[in-house]
Amino acid sequence: GGLILFAIFSLVMDVFKIGYYSSFYSCLSAIKIIYPIVQAIFVVVQTYFLWVSAKDCIHVHLNVTRCGLMLTLTTNLAVWMSAVTDESVHKAHSKLKKNMTEEIFRWLLKERSQRVGMRSSSVEECNCNSQICQIFKNGYFWLYPFNIEYSLFASAMVYVMWKNVGRFIDHHSHHIQRLKFRLFRRTFFVGIMLGLIILVSGLGVLILYEVQVNSSTESSKKGQALTMYYIFNIVCLSLMSLVCIGGSVIYRFDKRDMDRHKNPTRTLDVALLMGAALGQYAISYYSIVAIVASTPRDTISALNLTYALLMIAQHTFQNVFIIEGLHRQPP
Repeated sequence: GGLILFAIFSLVMDVFKIGYYSSFYSCLSAIKIIYPIVQAIFVVVQTYFLWVSAKDCIHVHLNVTRCGLMLTLTTNLAVWMSAVTDESVHKAHSKLKKNMTEEIFRWLLKERSQRVGMRSSSVEECNCNSQICQIFKNGYFWLYPFNIEYSLFASAMVYVMWKNVGRFIDHHSHHIQRLKFRLFRRTFFVGIMLGLIILVSGLGVLILYEVQVNSSTESSKKGQALTMYYIFNIVCLSLMSLVCIGGSVIYRFDKRDMDRHKNPTRTLDVALLMGAALGQYAISYYSIVAIVASTPRDTISALNLTYALLMIAQHTFQNVFIIEGLHRQPP
């Protein structure tokens, strides 16, 4: 279900990219328009393949199957790197255009256009001036995160399929537990409502923060937006840390056995969890170093330092809680 959701948004992004590049096809290489078309076909075929074959365990043509799955995995990683690079270049150009004069920006754009093989030396022909072109451009830029997540999602599923090629499962060693979800059972409803409240509040705070920081020229309003942003995140991280600690304590009183059997899906989950946390650890570490080394130290710096420390603590407690939960046997 998650794969299909990201696939739909990826297809919409490809449509926007085709529309954007078609707006000035006369000065672009044909490969720029062909690429999103081929990518859309790849997304459709791969999504159908994973939807139909994700639960299959292949025991014939093992080498050919492993080769094909690994080729698909590397293709997804290449698409992921391409999307991340394009998004970074787009952000860099946006910052550059905002901070430089129009003449310098056009000169830089002209130099870049000559390097990437645009057929015309006239920069004006490749400018996105029409309203529909701007809609396509902004649309595919905001949809990049969905395409990035789709590539990672598909890579994880293909990796698990690759690990399961030729694998035999001992059905006697695994208990089949059917989870029955009931909305109003015990505290499920309370947890869902609290989560939705925090989610909506977080979106509201993020929108206010973006509007105040990007549109306001007064430093006092920017300071208020930063203070609101950090205080909200500090409160959320504190609550999440306490909840994860509480969950880990409850595990200590749980009499269920630990599941030590070989499980490629769980192994991948743990590896991705720890790998993703390393990036956040690095960001928090560099933030702490920058705050400690900077002067003067004001309220924003103190809030930023608290936020970075809580981010490290929250990820640590959360990872411990999730990993312990992944290794628990069903009741």
